[in-house]
Amino acid sequence: RPALPASCHSRPRPLPPPPFATMYKSILAGGVAGVAEITCMYPTDVMKTRAQLSAEPLSMLQTSKMVLKEAGVMGFYRGIKIPIAAEAPKRAWKFGSKDFFSKNVTPNAAIAGALAGSSEAIVNCPFETIKVNLQANPSLEGSASACYRMLVKEGGHMSLYRGFEAQAYRNCLWNGLYFGIIGQFPPPEGADKKTTLLHKFSVGTMGSMMGTVANTPFDVAKSRMQFGSGKACIPTIMDIYAEGGAKALYKGLGPRLVRLGPGGGIMIVAYDQMMAFLG
Repeated sequence: RPALPASCHSRPRPLPPPPFATMYKSILAGGVAGVAEITCMYPTDVMKTRAQLSAEPLSMLQTSKMVLKEAGVMGFYRGIKIPIAAEAPKRAWKFGSKDFFSKNVTPNAAIAGALAGSSEAIVNCPFETIKVNLQANPSLEGSASACYRMLVKEGGHMSLYRGFEAQAYRNCLWNGLYFGIIGQFPPPEGADKKTTLLHKFSVGTMGSMMGTVANTPFDVAKSRMQFGSGKACIPTIMDIYAEGGAKALYKGLGPRLVRLGPGGGIMIVAYDQMMAFLG
C-alpha cells in the first residue's frame, strides 16, 4: 500500500487564541494594582482637587488645614467610595487595553499607552465627575448617590461626561509617557528580586511624575469643567490662563506629584507582582 503523504498524518495546527482571550491576567492584575494605589494615595487627590478649584493659590499645607478644619481627618477620604469603585475597572481597562494595543496595533509602548489612556476616559469620566463634585461640595456629605442625583437633575445623564475631552487628553499624555518610560528602562538582567522591584518602583515613579507635569493643564481644565464651567477644553484652558497665567494651569501640581509620583511606582510593582502570582 503506498505511503500517505506526511501532510496527511500531521495534526491540524491549533487556531491562535482570540485577542481578548489572553487579556484576563492583565485586566485582573490592573484592577488589583489600581485599588492598592488609590488606597495609599487618596488624601493627596483631595488636596489636589481643592487647590485646583480654589480662587486663590494654595499650598499643600494650607489645603490640608482647610480640609481638617471643615471635616477633620475623614475629610481627606471624602468621596473615596467612588474612586475605589472606579479604580478596579479603570486600571483593569488601562493595563488590559494597553496589553491589547501592544499585541494587536503597535509594539511601541508609548503609543500603545496613549491609545489605552484615551480610551480609558470612556470608563472613568462619570466616576471622576462625581468624585470632583463630592470633593468640592461639603454639603453633599460624601454621598455619591446624592451627587449622582444632583448631576442628573441638572443636566441629564450626559452631565456625568462633563470634562470628557480634557480627561481624554490628560489620560493620553500621562499613559503615553508612563508606559513609554517603563518600556524604555527595563530592569537590569540578572538582578535579584529586591533590586528588580526597586528599579520598577523608581522607573514607575519617574514616568508618572513626567506624565503628571505634562498633563496637569488638562487636569486643571477637567476639574473646572466637571464642576460645571459649561465650556469646552481649550476655551476653559484659555480662561484659566487669562485669570492667572501659566501658573494657574499648574494649580495642584504639588499634591498631584505627591499622589501620582509614588502612586505610579506602587501601581506598576503591584501589577507585576499580581501578574507573577497569576503565572
